[in-house]
Amino acid sequence: MNAKSDSRKASRPLMPKDYGVPQGEDTLLPWETVEEQLQKERIFWVCTVRPDGRPHTVPLWGAWFNERFYFDGSPETRHVRNLMANPAVSVHLESGEEVVIIEGTGRAVGKPPRELALGLYEIYRGKYAGWPGYEPTPEMWDEGGLYEIVPQRVLAWRNFPSDATRWVFESE
Repeated sequence: MNAKSDSRKASRPLMPKDYGVPQGEDTLLPWETVEEQLQKERIFWVCTVRPDGRPHTVPLWGAWFNERFYFDGSPETRHVRNLMANPAVSVHLESGEEVVIIEGTGRAVGKPPRELALGLYEIYRGKYAGWPGYEPTPEMWDEGGLYEIVPQRVLAWRNFPSDATRWVFESE
């Protein structure tokens, strides 16, 4: 196990008994399954909190890298302004059957370290190259516009309710 895997603990999510979520841990979803889904997904739904407390949800491109979720955007967008005022955020995939929900805290990255910029560049190039007018570079976030979500809790399942799993991440 590495330090990152030591920081998350898997268990069953708290749900009404009538949902039929098993009590044992023998059918917990493997974390590797969640990471594979996060790495291949192209569109993520990001939900931030408006100044009046209402949710704001938007579909975005994004990347899962080193147990963090990253997306980019203009500081003028509603979701970025929300995130800068209130860092509470959730992210989920498009699927309602292969579910991954990330709950966490977001922040602006600023100019990313070179290793992060190169890693995200490779992910973005692999997922989104070919979109008209989109030419990613490792330097594209040097002036800002990159945001990081640090997970606090992740919920996931593929075969609900038998493999419904919750991971809680310890704060660093």
